[in-house]
Amino acid sequence: MNTGGLRLAFAGTPPFARRALEAVLSAGRHSVRRVFTQPDRRAGRNRKARQSAVKQCALQYGLPLLQPENAGAFRPDALQDIDLLLVVAYGLLLSPEILDTPGHGCVNIHASLLPRWRGAAPIQRAIEAGDEQSGVTIMQMEAGLDSGPIIAQMACPIRAGETGGALHERLAQISAAAINPVLDRIAAQNISKTPQNERLATYARKITKQEAGLNWTRPAAELERKVRAFNPAPVAHARLGGRQARIWEAEVKPAAGPPRPPGAVSKAKNSLDIQTGRGVLAITRLQMPGKKAMSAGDFLNGYCGLLS
Repeated sequence: MNTGGLRLAFAGTPPFARRALEAVLSAGRHSVRRVFTQPDRRAGRNRKARQSAVKQCALQYGLPLLQPENAGAFRPDALQDIDLLLVVAYGLLLSPEILDTPGHGCVNIHASLLPRWRGAAPIQRAIEAGDEQSGVTIMQMEAGLDSGPIIAQMACPIRAGETGGALHERLAQISAAAINPVLDRIAAQNISKTPQNERLATYARKITKQEAGLNWTRPAAELERKVRAFNPAPVAHARLGGRQARIWEAEVKPAAGPPRPPGAVSKAKNSLDIQTGRGVLAITRLQMPGKKAMSAGDFLNGYCGLLS
């Protein structure tokens, strides 16, 4: 076993993972021997193959890079000389054989206060549910989904009006700041692990574009949280004047005047006000098909006829 810095492998894919990888590389206390990331995926209108954020980082630093096509192609022999595999939003389930190969096993950074919000979309689900706080958990991985014992946790409040994108950035910063001290403790064999309370576990299922649609019969407070949670992706949407609009920003207003049915629209100075099942959702920034996002004031100036 390496008695100095750890010999690491890193497995991750999106920008959140890149932040942690860059933190480890910048500190220089532990050596990253190889990097695993998902294969290049075709995206965008031109369907060009795009490299993951982690792949771009690995290429920038000249690190050995592997891109297994699936979990079955991730072979344990790629970890034979590794003390620890650090996993951050990799996107593939690792086999028990992989988890047991490195001397210190596999450690995961997860963007929630486990056991709350295990799964694919913890940041968005925390905002959508109206949680008052989120955070980062560093845990020892085991065969279950995000169920391993906790090594460290860092909590942070969810700010009023905070979007999924803004909370994602703050949690990425927290994870990047926290990972090197944890790796130091692992190298010194100076860690304790706390089992998760299974009775408190909740599941953050993957987000679909379909569920980002706004149902005006729901309360305005619930819809406002959905707008924030799904910004910047997949973005809340609703039909306005017969067209599908993307809703980027909104706030809650109390209902005023005589009762109106859900979906009824009124025009305010700086917002487009929609009656909901409880209260009014005041849309302040939106995007029409083929256009850039705009303020509600600009929308009312250019698309007022749609709402007549």
